[in-house]
Amino acid sequence: MASRPQGHRARKRFGQNFLRDPGIISRLVRAIGARSGERLVEIGPGQGALTEPLLEAAGDRLEVIELDRDLIPGLRVQFFDKPGFVIHEGDALKVDFRELRGEGPPLRVVGNLPYNISTPLISHLLEAGDAVSDMHFMLQKEVVERLAAPPGGGERGRLSVLAQYYCSVESLFTVPPEAFVPRPKVESAIVRLMPHAQIPHPAQDETLLFSVVREAFAQRRKTLRNNLKARLDAEAIEALDIDPSRRPQTLSVEEFVRIANHLAEKGGAS
Repeated sequence: MASRPQGHRARKRFGQNFLRDPGIISRLVRAIGARSGERLVEIGPGQGALTEPLLEAAGDRLEVIELDRDLIPGLRVQFFDKPGFVIHEGDALKVDFRELRGEGPPLRVVGNLPYNISTPLISHLLEAGDAVSDMHFMLQKEVVERLAAPPGGGERGRLSVLAQYYCSVESLFTVPPEAFVPRPKVESAIVRLMPHAQIPHPAQDETLLFSVVREAFAQRRKTLRNNLKARLDAEAIEALDIDPSRRPQTLSVEEFVRIANHLAEKGGAS
């Protein structure tokens, strides 16, 4: 397994916690199931602990995106004999994943994501559409719970609806703090996001849909009647076969789409 470069300390501003447990690494690589000929992209390879077995599984072809310039020389030395190893230096939030894919096969994206960028980065990747075939991420456990939360769950929120509109979401397994150096204060978990080949409940206007979702969750303890009153009165919500006294976390993706499509048909501004 990849060794830790001498002298590098995990940087708080990058949210760095380096995965060290070989059993967890092996389990994650098996869950990803990379094969030769696929286009695999690792976000935040860090010190290469996951990178090495991913390279082996992917037939020595792997692209990585790394923001910390101090780690890049070590990665180049570690994998100097792997011509299929490519480093993209920079911020994954600024990468155009459609452009990165180009004319090749869709990207399989993996990574141990720091908490501070996990939500915006997942949103950014979802916007890449069919440029991404699937995603496997190690995230703070509570973020995975939010991503996978079914209607009615206390963890359900805007991120749940966004992710489940575009993807099937599966929480795979938890990862204890002692699997990392330095040891984080929270548990982590692995999530699999599989973008739908065809969105099951397509919105006529996705910008409008997510505006509705944002407004519905603005005060999650309040009812739809209160949170959506600027767009729809209670009678209009009821006419869509949705009880206006329900709270936003009880709604399915299909029900949010039903509301948004009704607004789109009556010329609701996004």
